[in-house]
Amino acid sequence: MNRRTMATGRGATLVMTLAGNRKAAMQTTELIKPTAIKEGDTVALITPCTEVIDPDRLVLAQQTMRYFGLRPLLGKNVGKRTVNYKSSVSARLADLHEAFSNPTVKAIFAVRGGYGSGHLLDGIDYALIKNNPKIFLGYSDITAMHLAIHKRTGLVTFHGPVAVSEFTDYTQQSFRKTLFENRPAGKFTNPNESGKLRPNHKLRTVVGGKATGQLIGGNLSVLSTSMGTEFEIDTRGKILFLEDVDEQPYSLDRMLTQLRLAGKLTQAAGIIFGECADCRPRDFKPSLASPYSLGEVVNNLFGDLKIPVLYGLTIGHTDDQLTLPIGVKAMLDADNGTLEIKEAAVR
Repeated sequence: MNRRTMATGRGATLVMTLAGNRKAAMQTTELIKPTAIKEGDTVALITPCTEVIDPDRLVLAQQTMRYFGLRPLLGKNVGKRTVNYKSSVSARLADLHEAFSNPTVKAIFAVRGGYGSGHLLDGIDYALIKNNPKIFLGYSDITAMHLAIHKRTGLVTFHGPVAVSEFTDYTQQSFRKTLFENRPAGKFTNPNESGKLRPNHKLRTVVGGKATGQLIGGNLSVLSTSMGTEFEIDTRGKILFLEDVDEQPYSLDRMLTQLRLAGKLTQAAGIIFGECADCRPRDFKPSLASPYSLGEVVNNLFGDLKIPVLYGLTIGHTDDQLTLPIGVKAMLDADNGTLEIKEAAVR
C-alpha cells in the first residue's frame, strides 16, 4: 500500500467514524419533556406551513384557544401575505423562533397544516428549542418538523389537532389528557359508535399481538420524503404510526414500499396505520394499472410482518383525532384495538 492509498484509507475511515459518531449522537439524544399547560397560559399560534390569510379562520383559532382557558398570541407574521419563497421561509422561521424564545409563551400550536414546513428544517435554531422546551402541536405537514425537532433536540412534540380543527368531544378528551396532565394519558381506542352495524371509524387487526416502544411517526406523504436526509425517521424498536388523506392506493403502496425497502417497517416494534379518508382509486391510468383497494394495500404491505399491526385508529385527518406524544413509551394491543400511553408526555 503506498502513502496515497494509506492516506485515502485513513481519511475515509475518519470520515466514516465522524459520520457514525454524528449519527449515533443524534439517535441517542436524551428525551426532554415540556411543561404541561394550564388555564391562563399563553399559547403562540403560528403558520409554519401554508399561510392563513382569512381573518375568520384566525378568529376561529383564537376562539378555540380561549375555549380551553388559554391566551392566544398570534405570530407577528400570521395573516400576512409574503411576496416570495425566501420571504415566506424567513417569516415562518421568525415566528417559530420568537415563540420558543418568548418566556411568556408556554406552548406553540400550528394554526393549520398544508405544505412547506420542510422548507424550515435546515434553518431552525435547534439549540434555541432545546434550551426552551415547550409543547409543539400540529399534524399533517407539521410531521417534517416533528421528525426534525425530536431527532435534533430530543424534545417530545405532539402529533395532534391544529387550532382550526373540529375538536370533537373525543378529540378534546385526548388533547386535555395529553397536554394538561403530567401523568400517562392512558389507553385509547376509536370513539364509541352510535351505529354498530356501520361504524364511522373502522378498526381492524392486520397482525395480532402486543408491542411496547417509543411512539414515532406522522403523515406518510411527508414522512417518506425524509428518507435520505439527516431527519430520516428512525423506527428501530418503536411503535410507528402512519396516516394520510386523499391519496390513491397505488400512491400509498409506493410510499409504503419505499419504507419497506429501507427497512423501516421490519425494524419497528409495532405499526399503526390510521384512517385514510378518501383514499380510493381514481378514474385514470395510474389507478387502472394498479386497481388495488386501500385494504388490499394494507394487507399486502403489513400482513406478512412479524409484529403487531393495527389499521384504522383515528389519527391525523379525521375530526375525531388523538393527540400522540412523539418519543414517549406506549403499548400497542392490535388484538383489542388499543394504544396505551405508558408515561407522562409533559412534566
